[in-house]
Amino acid sequence: MTALVELADVHVVHKARTGGLFTRDKVYALTGADLTIAPGETVGVVGESGCGKSTLAKVLVGVQPPTSGTVSFQGRDLWAMPPAERRKAIGSHTGMIFQDPSTALNRRLTVRQILRDPLDVHGRGTAAGREERVRELMALVGLPKALADGLPGQLSGGQRQRVAIARALALDPDLVVADEPTSALDVSVRAQILNLLLDLKERLGLALVFVSHDIQTVRRMSDRVITMYLGRIVEVAPADRVTDRARHPYTRALFSATPGLLDPIDPIPLVGPVPSATRPPSGCPFRTRCWKADGVCADSMPEFSVSSTSVHRFRCHHPVGEEESTRELVGQAQAPPKEPA
Repeated sequence: MTALVELADVHVVHKARTGGLFTRDKVYALTGADLTIAPGETVGVVGESGCGKSTLAKVLVGVQPPTSGTVSFQGRDLWAMPPAERRKAIGSHTGMIFQDPSTALNRRLTVRQILRDPLDVHGRGTAAGREERVRELMALVGLPKALADGLPGQLSGGQRQRVAIARALALDPDLVVADEPTSALDVSVRAQILNLLLDLKERLGLALVFVSHDIQTVRRMSDRVITMYLGRIVEVAPADRVTDRARHPYTRALFSATPGLLDPIDPIPLVGPVPSATRPPSGCPFRTRCWKADGVCADSMPEFSVSSTSVHRFRCHHPVGEEESTRELVGQAQAPPKEPA
């Protein structure tokens, strides 16, 4: 089966004016990303703020061009296509749900106009057919017909996000990327939106990339979980292994911070601030906060290794053992450093 989207050694480097009026630093937003998304699968993306999650999301839907590397969509290099063909491929086959529906929707347009807009832009069907499609989309996401002429400001947060989801689905995409889709919503509404996304994924056969700070929700929703740190993908693990069989120390630390209620443990302490994306450390970027780090970690970035299952990959010179419990790691990380011999 041909991959839906494939990234090969993708880098995204921005220029930021941080050193004064006439100097610009390079911001390494994404570094050496290799990733394949299969049709119909759900991939979760986790990591701290500034780790590159949103940049990865934008690359996957063709919003952010790579500085270098290849982004292939259904076997074709997206950025080697003529611009008109690329816009058609992106617009027709991908959809994106943004973090805050209050800013993602045009407040001057009615719900009907918002949902008709992608149909009009891509010339889908007749005028009557587009109106019918708007009604279908509203029913699909559970919006009452009476809201069709409402403005975003007249809707609740959950209703606005349902409009945003419906807009992302307007052209029957193969891939939908949800970038923190519930973080701006009340707790009582989050579960409704998450359940809606899962239901739509199953009914429509979508591939879904779910980006979130809520790592336990990502684990429950996903087939695979990607861990990112300072612009790099450091681990790709099946969702059922990521909690207690993750091999990268950073992944274990992330999931230890939100343990299950039945077996609570102290979180693995990560000492020190996250390094700057303008001046990343040499070697492994996590080494400045990792209790396992040594000189090898400072010398080189480790290549991907494969765990006992071929779909589980990680980049670490000193990986956590598969059978090593997170509780044991808490004790290791809290132990005082050894005196030099």
